[in-house]
Amino acid sequence: MLKFVKNHMESITGIEIYPLISLLIFFTFFMVLFWWVITAKKEYITKVSNIPLDNQQNNETL
Repeated sequence: MLKFVKNHMESITGIEIYPLISLLIFFTFFMVLFWWVITAKKEYITKVSNIPLDNQQNNETL
């Protein structure tokens, strides 16, 4: 089965660009995510990290 897929993929012209495009998208996404994490404000991180705890306390009072 794998031999059939490999032979079929080799017959497609221009297919060698797709792994490079995938790597570029992957790398760009994680670099943007890394930049967002580094530049995020401490207050925002604290507020978002407390959401599950706040939600649990609100549910107990209802």
